[in-house]
Amino acid sequence: MNVRPSILCPVDFSDGSAGALRYAAAIASHFLTRLIVLTVEDPLLTEAADLGTGIRWNPKDCKQEMARFAARTLGPLSPSLAALEYDVAVGKPAPEILRVARERSCDLIVISTHGLTGIRKLFFGSTTERVLRETTRPVLITPPADPGQVSLDDAKQILRRIVVPVDLTPGSRHQAAVAAGLAQAAGVPLILVHVIEPVKSRLAAKLHLAGLEADRRAVAEDALQTIAASLPPSVQLEALLAYGDPAEELAKVAHDRGAGLVIMGLHGSPLLGPRMGSVTYRMLCLVNILVLALPPDRIEALGAGAAASVAAASVTG
Repeated sequence: MNVRPSILCPVDFSDGSAGALRYAAAIASHFLTRLIVLTVEDPLLTEAADLGTGIRWNPKDCKQEMARFAARTLGPLSPSLAALEYDVAVGKPAPEILRVARERSCDLIVISTHGLTGIRKLFFGSTTERVLRETTRPVLITPPADPGQVSLDDAKQILRRIVVPVDLTPGSRHQAAVAAGLAQAAGVPLILVHVIEPVKSRLAAKLHLAGLEADRRAVAEDALQTIAASLPPSVQLEALLAYGDPAEELAKVAHDRGAGLVIMGLHGSPLLGPRMGSVTYRMLCLVNILVLALPPDRIEALGAGAAASVAAASVTG
């Protein structure tokens, strides 16, 4: 099995995937890792091309087209071009992306939210969404309008602030540690955010709701401060409690504070494995900035220090 560190960047030749490729190339160049550029062809189209159309599908031709796309995207004189590896798969995009990431031992997947394989201006049903539902690797999600021109020198300007939504479950501390490592590397402030959802039930209406809400807020504030206290004191940190719909409040914080990156934890269970929760899903619909999604098993296995390195590798290329 190939265990050399590597990054996987799926492309569909859209402007969105061009931006993702620029980010991926910058990260790979800075950390001297392999960059595998992948495209996935529809099996029906490859079969149709061989059945009386006069066009014979050949993966070598597809790799040449990918090389031309990379040259246009990165520039014909980019030193990154010589280090790129091209791969072509046939099948459904999300399963093939996950398979290649697994078989090639990729440490990070860099992918755009929208593209030809997405669902136009919505996120639901897109390849990116399906990758997030099953990934066991960190995924850096780039917005479609982002040109992706990034270097270590301008990382601080691009990131500005990092927003970290925490749900106060055990995995939140690891998620915060990843974000703290990146904030230190980039020299930007870190905002931990927990959103208290309103209690909506008939029973709540019969209870002394004001006292109940105060208790909930006190418990959440203590838990949030405990997470904040576990982070290095050198991190410029703000712990923020909000009240309302989690996705909408988190998107509002990211917008109002001018954040350039959201670091979200994916959930998981022994039966279902990694999965994208509704808050993560709706956040990706609402924000138009970089999002780093971290599977719970990968964070736990890495530990705080190594996980922070993965995060730093994601956007400080």
